[in-house]
Amino acid sequence: MAVRYRYIAWLLVAAVYHLPSFQSMGVDLRMNLSLFITIYISSILFLLVFHVIFYGLWYLGLVARVAGKRPEFWTILQNCAVISVACCVFYSHCGNRAIVREKKSSGWFSFWKKEERNTWLAKFLRMNELKDQVCSSWFAPVGSASDYPLLSKWVIYGELACSGSCAESPDEISPIYSLWATFIGLYIANYVVERSTGWALTHPLSVKEYEKLKKKQMKPDFLDMVPWYSGTSADLIKTVFDLLVSVTVFLGRFDMRMMQAAMGTVQDSEQRDPLYDHFSEKDDFWFDFMADTGDGGNPSYAVARLLAQPKLRLKTSDSMRDLPRGDLLLIGGDLAYPNPSAFTYERRFFRPFEYALQPPFWYKEELIAVKKPEVPDGVSDLRDYDGPQCFIIPGNHDWFDGLHTFMRYICHKSWFGGWLMPQRKSYFALQLPKGWWVFGLDLALHGDIDVYQFKFFSELIKDKVGESDSVIIITHEPNWLLDWYWNETSGKNVAHLIRDHLNGRCKLRMAGDLHHYMRHSYVPSDKPVYVHHLLVNGCGGAFLHPTHVFSGFRKFYGTPYDMKAAYPSCEDSSNIALGNILKFRKKNWQFDFIGGIIYFVLAFSMFPQCQLNHILREDSFSGHLKSFFATVLDALLYVLDHSYMSLAGALILLIAAICFVPSKVSRKRRVIIGFIHAFSHVSAALILMLLLELGVEMCIRHKLLATSGYHTLYKWYRQMEMEHFPDPTGLRARIEHWTFGLYPACIKYLMSAFDVPEVMAVTRSTICEKGMESLSRGYAVIYYASVFLYFWVFSTPVVSLVFGSYLYICINWLHIHFDEAFSSLRIANYKAFTRFHINRDGDLEVFTLAVDKVPKEWKLDPDWDRELKQPQQLSHHREHPSKWRAAAAHQDPLSTVRIVDQFVVKRIDHILDLPFQGPAVYLYLTASQMLQVEGENSYSCVGDNVFIEEHEMAGAIEELQSPSDGFFFLFQFRL
Repeated sequence: MAVRYRYIAWLLVAAVYHLPSFQSMGVDLRMNLSLFITIYISSILFLLVFHVIFYGLWYLGLVARVAGKRPEFWTILQNCAVISVACCVFYSHCGNRAIVREKKSSGWFSFWKKEERNTWLAKFLRMNELKDQVCSSWFAPVGSASDYPLLSKWVIYGELACSGSCAESPDEISPIYSLWATFIGLYIANYVVERSTGWALTHPLSVKEYEKLKKKQMKPDFLDMVPWYSGTSADLIKTVFDLLVSVTVFLGRFDMRMMQAAMGTVQDSEQRDPLYDHFSEKDDFWFDFMADTGDGGNPSYAVARLLAQPKLRLKTSDSMRDLPRGDLLLIGGDLAYPNPSAFTYERRFFRPFEYALQPPFWYKEELIAVKKPEVPDGVSDLRDYDGPQCFIIPGNHDWFDGLHTFMRYICHKSWFGGWLMPQRKSYFALQLPKGWWVFGLDLALHGDIDVYQFKFFSELIKDKVGESDSVIIITHEPNWLLDWYWNETSGKNVAHLIRDHLNGRCKLRMAGDLHHYMRHSYVPSDKPVYVHHLLVNGCGGAFLHPTHVFSGFRKFYGTPYDMKAAYPSCEDSSNIALGNILKFRKKNWQFDFIGGIIYFVLAFSMFPQCQLNHILREDSFSGHLKSFFATVLDALLYVLDHSYMSLAGALILLIAAICFVPSKVSRKRRVIIGFIHAFSHVSAALILMLLLELGVEMCIRHKLLATSGYHTLYKWYRQMEMEHFPDPTGLRARIEHWTFGLYPACIKYLMSAFDVPEVMAVTRSTICEKGMESLSRGYAVIYYASVFLYFWVFSTPVVSLVFGSYLYICINWLHIHFDEAFSSLRIANYKAFTRFHINRDGDLEVFTLAVDKVPKEWKLDPDWDRELKQPQQLSHHREHPSKWRAAAAHQDPLSTVRIVDQFVVKRIDHILDLPFQGPAVYLYLTASQMLQVEGENSYSCVGDNVFIEEHEMAGAIEELQSPSDGFFFLFQFRL
């Protein structure tokens, strides 16, 4: 962002210094610009030489060891810029006058003398005299050439130094040179003292240790949200490359899940079985679920801070209640964005959670877990460990590198912050108390489980899952919503597992991938219920996804469902989408790099527009407007009939726009939407082209441009240099000889950077008078480069506005581009996770906790800092486990968290409803009784724990067994 502002400032300066109105007011930017460039380049070269010498001295051991920390090149550039600006400001006010001071006025504050104390105010009011006093007394040259005989041949002289032939070296030093030398000397002295003496005495630690200590004491170094529309992000380019390789090369050819299954056939197969039952004997059990974290550091840490607290006291539907931290944390995939690299896992995923709940003191990041689970010392078995544990399934982003990073950081490490990770594979089964199970499925990039996973879970259901048990299934993708949205069918193996093996025992299915919260519950009907509740919660830290796009979902596996909760609400979601028009460019300023280039290609063949008299001749505004748009239409026709480059760019843009439309839209509508989108961009590019050409034409007509020629600033500076900075010793000639002509050439072409408007106008006039053929290839390149520099600045706001408007219309009117339209907003707010409680009755209580607004500033939590920390103490035993809290107390997640959804999943429903026709008859059955029904119709019976396939009942006697003795079931049927 800062680079873009500097670029725009440079273009404005380049345009403004040509305006004669400033010179008429006594402001001449030419001298300041030329002097700035000269001093700036000289300062950079001088400091680079100094740093090379100083670093060599450190290498030889002549300075302190901490001096080896190299300065940042950007710091050198900034310091040189400050020095150059200071010298230019001095020259603007004082000039290059070497004023000889009389001895009686040698003091800096001579006008404060006693004999003049009644006149100093008068001097202050006479600003010219005060300025002379400041220039001659405060910033006068220090010494003269005679004071420095060794440097007398190298000194830069003042304009009053040479009177006559300058046969001998003058005595007066230029005050600008004195000021520059003073600043450079201060920089060198400060650097040397800091790195060789003062630094070593006050900071006895090594650089690495000092930086590590400093990082711990300062604010958290969280990364910002991923810029999905950045055309310059190396991470995004790597993500695209990894995705192409994974899909085109490895998908269907190599699957890490096959490797995991093969590893399960070795001798210790029992140890590598992904079934964990160490929670099954607990009486009261809490666990958490979250997904899609590792985007921005602020939202990821906000959720992690809530998960790490020993308990959260919140207002439920009827009272205040304590919700203890989960003994188990389930993460539903997509651990870090945009790609699963070591950097993103460490900085975007692990670091926020390590700040929230620190790993054990003995934990080292580089350690590999050879034999899991690696429980702490003093704990003999995983069942005896009282700390929180974590199980994770991978998402599609985790599969972009073939699951390599996931296996390295999850399956081959034991600690995720303060959460112990016992899992060894990318999928798992957890046996929880009271007959509850959790199946964590790995869908990879196929959107389905492989045959080895299916075999494991189907055999587990057959051998260990009881008929009355309840199962929670976790997948990364919520295919009930995505299949409905894309109008397709996926996850056939998962569907087979749920429908034909679980037989209605799947009480809850959870997923992430969509970064919002939505819950659907089944509506009682005559259809079989395979899954009772469908829950999506991908609010773990990634950008927000809309909810209003998915509000039409109503049916899954043929069973009707109703939406019970959505966060944010559908109305809020629709309003948030408006940000694409208002905030797209602010959120995605990196998109300018691509957008500006695209627009320039679309308008390239239209430069220059020489015949603009018909627009300027009109008398009325409506006439100007009519002629303007008529010219735009002519330009469009010219592109279609004669242009090559612009036509090729327009065709490529049209194809890209059509392909960009989601495949759920019919082919005909895709072409229409893509055409309108591309036509909007082409029209905007041609309008901007004509506006720029009109601006240049008007400047030429008013004699503001095209009056001098090429390299006007350099020619002017060489003339002023000879007048104000004489060189009687021939120093500049010798430097030119020693540098093989690079000295004046570099200055010449650097100064030409501020002649861009003049170059563009002069070349444009030449083209309009003599044609493009009159230009050499080099001058043609210079012309188009000059045009691009300004056209890029004009076009970037427009391309963002057009594209943002397109996304808004698509997401709110057509309900397409739900991913593209919200990833552009990079919304860090609306974060949530779900907390579960298996109570003593075996029922599952579900609480979804959310934070509407995520803090952007954090500071060290004083409670965490004051709490006494025992050397051997694990972080989950601390009362205040999280290191950072929000800078504003009222914005801290612990203060703003609230419950946005709450419901209970009964382990066993006591009422089964059979929709028979006829008068109602009620039968009460115990576990030992049998249900006998005679008739010629086909009936089905659906319950939470019993499922009878639809069949002919005539003369049949069916046996319906209760899941356990002592339960009574109420059947209602009609004869």
